[in-house]
Amino acid sequence: MKVSVGQFRPGGDTAVNMGVMRELAASASADGSALIVFPEESMFSIGAVEGALADAVEAHWTSFVQQLSFLAAEYSIAVVAGGYEPSGEERPFNTLVLIDATGRIVDTYRKLHLYDAFSYQESTRIKPGDGGIKVAEIGGLRVGLMTCYDIRFPEQARALADDGAELLCVPAAWFEGEHKIEHWETLLKARAIENTVWIAAAGTSGGHTIGHSAVIDPMGIPLAHLENEERGVVSAEVTRRRVDDVREFLPVLRNRRFSRNDTIVDAH
Repeated sequence: MKVSVGQFRPGGDTAVNMGVMRELAASASADGSALIVFPEESMFSIGAVEGALADAVEAHWTSFVQQLSFLAAEYSIAVVAGGYEPSGEERPFNTLVLIDATGRIVDTYRKLHLYDAFSYQESTRIKPGDGGIKVAEIGGLRVGLMTCYDIRFPEQARALADDGAELLCVPAAWFEGEHKIEHWETLLKARAIENTVWIAAAGTSGGHTIGHSAVIDPMGIPLAHLENEERGVVSAEVTRRRVDDVREFLPVLRNRRFSRNDTIVDAH
């Protein structure tokens, strides 16, 4: 199936952000895409929200998910997008929503690894995810979900591959900084290569984030990408056949000698 990544700069107004997402989804659908991946914080950017974060989350989460469902059904395109979900506490979850092309909510994923690095402390405002990893089928492909900082943890991508993921969707709001673009691009390629999976990564643009959205094949080759454009969408054909072919001549998942609990396993 054809997969798109949509890049934009979310502000503090969920309705305005949704309008941009509709434009990008309409473009992707017209180009024949079956899935579009939007960035982390597509609902709204924390830095642009007025008032208490918990109040904003309570006011907008349900309508955000509902509008994503309407968007998906209207354009017959599956959607992955990031927002903030009430947790019952002051700190919300940083959550991805996966919706199929009929508008049905397939699954949600709560970000496991919070960005407590480079002098930033996401955990002061966001609650860590409690639902584990998530893999679901969309368009005949097994899709795994990760968010931004998760990409620095190879064990999570490997766990998704072990659970059958053939495509990893990675919404992000990757902060700019020294070597940060190089880190982002290298990590995306590494996760693709070491797990022989596709990667569809969508980043926020502008402000203090880098953009650089991309679709990367199981050999780590970027087939479609953006740089720091404030708004854009690019697409690539993503197939299970490519995963099968790469895993035939590069069978790293079969050849490894460590199991999921990090014990050495017998070689065959």
